[in-house]
Amino acid sequence: MAKMKALTKKFPKKGIWLENVDKPTIGDNDVLIKVSKMAICGTDLHIYLWDEWAKNTIPVGMTIGHEYVGTIVEIGSNVHGFSIGDKVTGEGHTVCGSCRHCRTGSKHLCKATSSIGVNINGSFAEYVKLPYDNVWKCIDSIDDSVYSIFDPFGNAVHTTLSYDVFGKNVLVTGAGPIGIMAGMIAKHLRAKNVIITDVNPYRIELAKKVGLHVVDVSSSSITDKAKQLNIDGFDVGLEMSGNPFAFNDMIESMAIGGNISLLAIQKPDVQVDWNKIVFGALNLKGIYGREMFKTWYQMQDLLETGLDLSPVITHTFKFEDFQKGFDLMEKGNCGKIILEWD
Repeated sequence: MAKMKALTKKFPKKGIWLENVDKPTIGDNDVLIKVSKMAICGTDLHIYLWDEWAKNTIPVGMTIGHEYVGTIVEIGSNVHGFSIGDKVTGEGHTVCGSCRHCRTGSKHLCKATSSIGVNINGSFAEYVKLPYDNVWKCIDSIDDSVYSIFDPFGNAVHTTLSYDVFGKNVLVTGAGPIGIMAGMIAKHLRAKNVIITDVNPYRIELAKKVGLHVVDVSSSSITDKAKQLNIDGFDVGLEMSGNPFAFNDMIESMAIGGNISLLAIQKPDVQVDWNKIVFGALNLKGIYGREMFKTWYQMQDLLETGLDLSPVITHTFKFEDFQKGFDLMEKGNCGKIILEWD
């Protein structure tokens, strides 16, 4: 069987390994994509660090990665709407296609979802196979590097557009790349004010560069910034940090009847004052992935109407230099990191 280079979780410990693995063999409903650019996700960092979630989730030996762009080089016999040579990226969640949610237009709620690079072999490789229903055809006016981060961009879009942000005061907790993209989306869609919080100096400076109001919560408070901007409670909250203190700060800062989208995962034992949620009439919505494919059309529309994600992409390395990327990710001194083939 033909071989290819890939980044794998070869051993059950901290690290990622560059290996020669079997090149994927496609089925009748699949396409084979020659990958040109990949982006490192926070999920990939969890796998690299081999934390408790990774230990309980990731098959040892699996090829990781799910953010990428590339070109179709082979198509299955049942594939239609795509051709060899098409530039594409893809939805990373594969679904059953036959359950009630899938059959009624809510594929993102399918209980049988599998994730590329998490449950099945991923895209940190020379080639990745994908069901053609998951493939998204790229347009030339959008840069390949931006297409390589469509997966996390989609998380930001789904989170932000779950509630109306036009003319609203928006609070984003967590200035990682997805949080910053969410703030940029809200600003692009004419939110009245967008405040983002963090404690990491690199991320704070990056958020400032894209024009967001930033609160370093290690030295100042959301309340003080809100008073400066005459904000009497936030209409929309976007929780991107996974930090229980940030989550509770958000609940404390919301206007009565405010709406909160929760993308980041909180620990099971996080303590929340439920009275503030009940008596504050707050609406909380959990976000998982992207709405297939409503979010994808929204992503492309946002970019075609002038949203510029290039500042979020801070580093590019050759594929073989992947360790440099994971080192930066571990320290938090980066935005999105791209790995590319020569």
